[in-house]
Amino acid sequence: MSFEETRVITIVYLAVFLPFLIYFKNKSNLPKWIPTFYLIAIVICSLGWELWFTFGWLDGDPVDIRRSENLNTWLPKNINWLMNSMGDAGAVLLGGVWLMWISHGKDKSIFLKWKWSAFAVLLLWCIGQNILVEMFLYHDQLAEGKALSWAPLSPLGPYINPILFEFNERTIMLQSQMPWLLLPWFFYRTLINLNK
Repeated sequence: MSFEETRVITIVYLAVFLPFLIYFKNKSNLPKWIPTFYLIAIVICSLGWELWFTFGWLDGDPVDIRRSENLNTWLPKNINWLMNSMGDAGAVLLGGVWLMWISHGKDKSIFLKWKWSAFAVLLLWCIGQNILVEMFLYHDQLAEGKALSWAPLSPLGPYINPILFEFNERTIMLQSQMPWLLLPWFFYRTLINLNK
């Protein structure tokens, strides 16, 4: 197994299990809405794009065709969508909520009423982390020429999928960024509703 494959596997498993460790270690000090928010996020990420991208349901290639055999062994297609959804919910969305809270002086009012500066932190985190994921983690699975399925939260699908920019011979394309352009709006509103 290559260093690159080991790095991908390690990061995916850490993104899934590290939020659990942090949660259970600090459970008594954390808001009660976190488990509900986490479960909602898993469902939305799964149904919104992870299942579609994993199985290539509509005009896309399944993940096992787009990546190496070692990755298919350690991240089997049948759990890939769940692992990615759990990582999205825990490391990305809950991590983004934590960054919102920290960047606003631990002011809990940002969870009660829409605050544009808090939303901007979440949006920038979601887009920024996905650009990094696309460039340095899944670049071989999401590169130009690797067909991703249409998905509800990537509504332009492979049909309108321009290259947004290139860096170090790696491409950042619209289709894989779409979920993270759309989701923060929904999740910040969900967070506010859970706190009311």
